[in-house]
Amino acid sequence: METVIMYIIIVGLGGIGKNLTRLAIEHSHNVVVIDQHEDRCEDILEHYDVLAVTGNATDKSILEEAGIDRADALIATTSDDSVNLMTCWLAKKFRVANVVAIVNQPSHSDFFKEVGVRISENPDELVASRLYYWTQNPQLQQLASIPGGTIFEIVAEQGAPIVDHEIRELKVKDFVFIAIRRAGGILIIPSGNVKIQSGDIFTVFTKKEAEDDCLRLLNKQLKKSTE
Repeated sequence: METVIMYIIIVGLGGIGKNLTRLAIEHSHNVVVIDQHEDRCEDILEHYDVLAVTGNATDKSILEEAGIDRADALIATTSDDSVNLMTCWLAKKFRVANVVAIVNQPSHSDFFKEVGVRISENPDELVASRLYYWTQNPQLQQLASIPGGTIFEIVAEQGAPIVDHEIRELKVKDFVFIAIRRAGGILIIPSGNVKIQSGDIFTVFTKKEAEDDCLRLLNKQLKKSTE
């Protein structure tokens, strides 16, 4: 499928902004970056062929200098929610079709939604959450985080309560088994009469708000008891 070349404005050149710039350039998009710090703009110019504008993105003239009138997308990635929100509001006024932002404080999410902005939660919290889950569940491997949910893999340990039982006996709440990968590379589509073997790798989808309960329930059944 042929890639549609977009004109993308990225606001904020912290870690996320720089990585977004790299990804957009790798996909041959036209990229403009905005940051209040001149040294950040100079640094990005040394690595990528982009237009860099030094200034505050909440200033209409700065957005106009960045070419907001022809932008296909704007992504606000600063650590200041008020800057991100105001920038996105202005982008909407300029009729930018795709406006996305980082939300640093979850309590601010509704403000962005009211403006019609697609949001991603605080990446630091997401990373911290993933690291905690991996610490508590060394056999868990996250595959993807999607709007409203998570897809991950978890292994049935030898000696776990549910091993040698059929899938229908598993207690299930707010999650779905997508597939089972078995030794030898065998892929199984889950059905009630499949007997669980130790080492089986379950691909699971769960709703975001149910992640904790899902892991607790699965751990009770798929992990070997230490008692």
